[in-house]
Amino acid sequence: MTRIFETPAALIGSEGTPLGPTDWLAIEQDRVNGFADVTGDHQWIHVDVQRAADGPFGGTIAHGYLTMSLVNYFLPQLIEVRGFAHAVNVGADRLRFLAPVKVGARIRGVGEIVSIEEIKGAIQSVVRVTVEIEGSEKPACVVDTISRYFPET
Repeated sequence: MTRIFETPAALIGSEGTPLGPTDWLAIEQDRVNGFADVTGDHQWIHVDVQRAADGPFGGTIAHGYLTMSLVNYFLPQLIEVRGFAHAVNVGADRLRFLAPVKVGARIRGVGEIVSIEEIKGAIQSVVRVTVEIEGSEKPACVVDTISRYFPET
């Protein structure tokens, strides 16, 4: 279930709040191929189904950066902040890829609000998102996302 904050200021004091989990998302070969086309990364472990079957993972795997980019898909399912004029994605910290996501696997996001602070007339949040792989003890990746919300005036 999405955690809703009615204003950016409502985030203050919410550090440690758990978020999620999101719905599961199946990682299919078409998505991996599309990501390869967009990024130019056509390494065989991602796009060559026959060769990858005999490779180190027993099949094709999602690009690590594809998995990371899906954090943007999961974030609105984890947290919704309302009542702002505009918001910006400031970046990410502490990105780690811990386990490969095999094509056909399902992933989901869970989160935690790590920090909230006032910066330059805005409220900045750091939300740690862990991308879990169904049936795996290890997550696919963990990243601290940084967002800045500018309140309505």
